[in-house]
Amino acid sequence: MCCPLADRFRLGKPREREPLQASAGLTLMTALDRLWLPPPAGLALSRDDVHVWRASLELPASRVQSLKHTLAADELSRAERFHFQKDRKHFIVARGLFRAILSRYFDMEPGQLRFRYSPYGKPALATTPGQDTLSFNVSHSHGLALYAITRGREIGVDLERISADLDCEQIAARFFSPRENAVLRALPTELKSKAYFNCWTRKEAYIKARGGGLSLPLDQFDVSLAPGEPAMLLNTSGDRQEATRWSLRALTPGPGYVAALAVEGHGWRFECWQWPE
Repeated sequence: MCCPLADRFRLGKPREREPLQASAGLTLMTALDRLWLPPPAGLALSRDDVHVWRASLELPASRVQSLKHTLAADELSRAERFHFQKDRKHFIVARGLFRAILSRYFDMEPGQLRFRYSPYGKPALATTPGQDTLSFNVSHSHGLALYAITRGREIGVDLERISADLDCEQIAARFFSPRENAVLRALPTELKSKAYFNCWTRKEAYIKARGGGLSLPLDQFDVSLAPGEPAMLLNTSGDRQEATRWSLRALTPGPGYVAALAVEGHGWRFECWQWPE
């Protein structure tokens, strides 16, 4: 999503890589861009693996049309509901790339994939009973998309572009928990915006992983948010054990962006892939 008013456990460290570099035009692979790497020829995804893919939604018209042909009727109908052409194009690309990426894990064409949706709109692959399949989640903002994929675990991802124009403290006072508001107010002014988006993306990723939409109020659980602090689910109201079920991780999608990943369980392996290769 594009606007943050729309719709205590660290993981094992991934390989140490240099910080992400990218241009304003989302030319995402550079000599120093070592975090998001081309995927291997053969993709294997066990129950202990989590893959996160990054992709630009700014593609030439010919590629947009090619991706459009892989979409199902309901996806095309959703695309037509967007008033602005740019939003419509980004939706088509986001869904088309989603299919292209998922098809790499299956022996089938992108257009053959079929989805079902929870009452809250979370997608899943339509499978036969007992079939082992993938869990995934998608987020996109201002021309950039993240796709999180795993097997046998619930997963959620959220991506936001930082906006310095928001009245972060006023919005936080309405949506965040008392504990989170106290931390935000105590931070230096220059860190408040980053902290706000840290908090928002971590909350959104957790809610999306649970699959219950905003039926869980944002102020009923606490996450870490101070810049430089590890991403953690600190506490959940009414269920002391709930926080122990989840791992949170901050992602570095690009300059000016903040993202977070929520995964059920612990001890999983983490890889970041870049699309296109």
